[in-house]
Amino acid sequence: MSIRLMMVDDHPVVRAGLRALLEADAEVEVVADVGSGDEALQALDRLVTTGDGAPDLVLMDLNLGDGIGGIETTRKLRAQHPGVQVLAVTTFDAEADVVGALEAGATGYVLKDAPTEALLDAVREAAAGRSVLAPEVQQLLVRRMAEPRTALSPRETEILEVLATGATNREAAKRLFISESTVKTHLVHLYEKLGVESRTAALRVARERRLIR
Repeated sequence: MSIRLMMVDDHPVVRAGLRALLEADAEVEVVADVGSGDEALQALDRLVTTGDGAPDLVLMDLNLGDGIGGIETTRKLRAQHPGVQVLAVTTFDAEADVVGALEAGATGYVLKDAPTEALLDAVREAAAGRSVLAPEVQQLLVRRMAEPRTALSPRETEILEVLATGATNREAAKRLFISESTVKTHLVHLYEKLGVESRTAALRVARERRLIR
């Protein structure tokens, strides 16, 4: 019995290469490949309504350019089609991406530079509903569990990511629809968790620890 896949990646060349690699395995059938989150949700609905049936697994990139990202697409996909598994296949190994994808409902998380056999093994495991994580991701999560007091909250991560673009506290507050004083309060907690005393140091440490991209 073959594993039916849908691929979501905004780079056509990457999709073509990955598709060729996967379809070289007799157990794998790629039923759709799309370049955005919106296309993914539409294609999935179409497969279900036309009688072809939903795929067993969706390979999801996280950075999808314009429109909704891979994490939000995963969240919506899993809510609408809970029987479809999602495997994040991406170049990003930042804590915010890993935790975000898993919390959104991804069954697994692997990196694009994984060896071919490792990727195929991950596809088989995820399609069967079994959790599969790249070794780098496992280490990141173990470190997060070992030091829970230093783990950043989703809001703290959002603030850091906005500040990393060069935004001021006021600009960050506007983008996140919160008050400037709330941003400052979160920064106090951030500095304490990261063991730093400035925004520049906080961003440097966050990048070194792969907390943000």
